[in-house]
Amino acid sequence: MAPLREIEQASRRIERYGAGTFRIEGTVHQGAVLLTQRGVTGWNTVDLARATADDVAAIIAARDDFEFVLIGSGAKMTLMAKAAREALKAAGIRFDVMDTGAACRTFNVLVAEGRRVAAALIPVP
Repeated sequence: MAPLREIEQASRRIERYGAGTFRIEGTVHQGAVLLTQRGVTGWNTVDLARATADDVAAIIAARDDFEFVLIGSGAKMTLMAKAAREALKAAGIRFDVMDTGAACRTFNVLVAEGRRVAAALIPVP
C-alpha cells in the first residue's frame, strides 16, 4: 500500500490523498470524488481515457457551483476522451486535466485565494 501524501497548505480543504482515498476536511472518502462548494460526492469515473458524456454528467449538473473544474486523472496525466471533453465544452464548462496530486494542490491554492473552483478527482493507488 502506498503511503498517503500530505498536502501542506495553510488554508486547505483536501488534506491527504493516496491509497485509493481522499481526506477532505477531516472526512475520508473512498474512490473518485467530485468536490464543489456544496460538498463532496462520489464520482463514478475511473479512466479518463475512456470517459463518456455520462461520466461527466455530475460535473455538468453542478456547473452553477464553480467557475471552472480541475480534473485529476489519477497517478499520471491522462488525456480525457473526446466524448467527455466535448460534453464539458458544450455545457460551457472550463476545465483543466492534470494528475490527481497536481489537481489537489492546485485546488487548495485556488480555494485559499477565494476562487470558485471544483475538483473531480480519480484516486491514486
